[in-house]
Amino acid sequence: MDLQTNEAGEIRSGMEKMRRAFEIYPYCTLALNHLANHYFFTGQHFVVEQLSETALSSSSHGLLKSQSYYNLARSYHSKGDFETAGRYYMASVKEVNKPQDFVLPFVGLGQIQLKFGDFKRSLASFEKVLEVHPENCESLKAIGNIYANLGENDKAIETFKKVTRIDPKDHQAFVELGELLVESDWAAAMEYLKTACTLLRKAGEKIPVELLNGIGLLYFEKAEFELAEQSFKEALGDGIWVSIMDGTAGSSIANWSVQYRDQSFFHQLEENVSLELPCDKVTTLFNYARLLEELHDTVKASLLYRLIIFKYPDYIDAYLRLGSIAKEKNNIQLSIELIGDALKINSKYPNALSMLGSLELQSDETWLTAKEHFRDAKDATDGKDPYSWLQLGNWNYFAANRPEKKAPKFEATHREKAKELFLNVLKQNHGNMFAANGLGILHAEKAQWDIAKELFTQVHEAASGSIFVQVPDVWINLAHIYFAQGLFQQAVKMYQNCARKFFYNTDATTLLYLSRTHYEAEQWQDCRKSLLRAIHLAPSNYLLRFNVGVSMQKFSASTLQKTKRTVDEVRATVSELQNAIRVFSLLSVASTYHSHGFDERKIETHVEYCRHLLDAAKVHRDAAEQAEKQTKQKLEVTRQIALADEARRRAEEQRKFQLERRKQEDELKQVMQQEQHFERVKEQWKTSNNTPGKRKDRSR
Repeated sequence: MDLQTNEAGEIRSGMEKMRRAFEIYPYCTLALNHLANHYFFTGQHFVVEQLSETALSSSSHGLLKSQSYYNLARSYHSKGDFETAGRYYMASVKEVNKPQDFVLPFVGLGQIQLKFGDFKRSLASFEKVLEVHPENCESLKAIGNIYANLGENDKAIETFKKVTRIDPKDHQAFVELGELLVESDWAAAMEYLKTACTLLRKAGEKIPVELLNGIGLLYFEKAEFELAEQSFKEALGDGIWVSIMDGTAGSSIANWSVQYRDQSFFHQLEENVSLELPCDKVTTLFNYARLLEELHDTVKASLLYRLIIFKYPDYIDAYLRLGSIAKEKNNIQLSIELIGDALKINSKYPNALSMLGSLELQSDETWLTAKEHFRDAKDATDGKDPYSWLQLGNWNYFAANRPEKKAPKFEATHREKAKELFLNVLKQNHGNMFAANGLGILHAEKAQWDIAKELFTQVHEAASGSIFVQVPDVWINLAHIYFAQGLFQQAVKMYQNCARKFFYNTDATTLLYLSRTHYEAEQWQDCRKSLLRAIHLAPSNYLLRFNVGVSMQKFSASTLQKTKRTVDEVRATVSELQNAIRVFSLLSVASTYHSHGFDERKIETHVEYCRHLLDAAKVHRDAAEQAEKQTKQKLEVTRQIALADEARRRAEEQRKFQLERRKQEDELKQVMQQEQHFERVKEQWKTSNNTPGKRKDRSR
């Protein structure tokens, strides 16, 4: 009885009584089990095991033996000897007729089975616990995790929701719910994770870095960068990264920011400040650097990646991100060197091998060796890495489209192999957008527009919902389909959206596609504007200048073919032709010294045609200007006549107005005179009434 209380004094009293019982009879199983239980909590595992083994040899009672096996099992469990613990838990369970008699070994057995990945047996063990304690939250959470591991997410979610209903303050259940709902319901996942944070704050507990990191990633996924940054900063707290972010870590940050492989900056910095980076914050710091990349602050992002490498030299993903930044800056050699550094750490790291192959695929000298690296990446994961399969498909497509001469059978073989590889990726992962995009390209090249369009549309819709998936190619491919089908307006819109969303209107190739669409739609001026913007971005590309000249020529020819045209249109035509001649003449001079993909005779043909059009345009311009002059003269005469008529009309109206006003004044004057006469008569009457005697005398 004393041992069942939570009073320290009572427990000491109970233990003293148990010791006396043990001294009186050293083979009392009940006393041995209670003593073993006590010494377990004091960490004296050797004593626990000795007492439990003695108890087992002293009793044949099932329940008492079950308790002895349980004490042995949890002693080994706490020491990390899970196999021995599992055997003793199983022995303890076998001694129990029903869970209601002694439920604790089922808990331990379920934990061991879960540890070894035996999910179904572990589930059965915890369900036995729930038969006795249906609202035991720890068992419910274990069952929820088992369902999650078995891929039964709906059951796992429902189980964790039950935990939150039983114990609304269990923050861990809310965290589990949030993690389960990340893929299917972003808003609900965010709400559950925020609730977990709120519960921890109310309890005065420290919020785990992993929880804040998860919230930051959810914000990052929805492009809510400011909120993501707040979460990452809260998770990281104070550290050297704060000084790096505000620029106070050292005066030479700008000088060292592009020297990705040089760590001397951090060695110098370490002499003055602490560069401590706890291991539980490395992932969050990496994610923060990815956020900075997305915000185009590659200087600070690269410094954070290098800090991670300085403190944790085996963190391969940091090397790959630095390599990616170098690639974006068109420093291919540095990117290859950084990937090489990553492969020195792990020569079979699939992401590094695939990235190296992607870089090699861009070079005529190394494109063949890229295939070997893609194969190595596939073999490193036993064929389970879809990205390596995808890259092999890309390689075969690239090989089929190489510019050198090759047999038609060779090209068809590579296309079929690419299709086979893309389909294999889609079998492994139905939602792989890159494989679907590659498959769409193959269908498009066979002019199977509807199938290609359906694939590109599905990829486009899927990619639009995530910040982590950047697939500008599918936007361009979908625009190409619209273009091929003659849907120029839709193609223009898709090209424009792609240029704005992914390239911030700074990609000359996308602008070239856009100008081609305007050209085919006979929107000559829009075509010229797009080409001029592309020239601004790629001034050394003389083909763009040639295309500008052609667009000016086409605009002028189409204007002159109109049956009705304004003088302004004709003037614009003359101006455009003069500009076109100037452009072609400059290209003719340039082609004398360099090869730009066109010959002088072709340019001379364009110049002659433009001059011919210019002569005709000048005639039309002179005629239009003469007609405009005559029209203006006629309009001026008409205007003067109209003004004179208007003046006469106004004069007549003024005369009538004056006559009418005079008439009104005369009438008013007459009325006033009549009123005055009436007033005088009234006065006379009043006077006559005031002198009656005189009137009588007069009457006599």
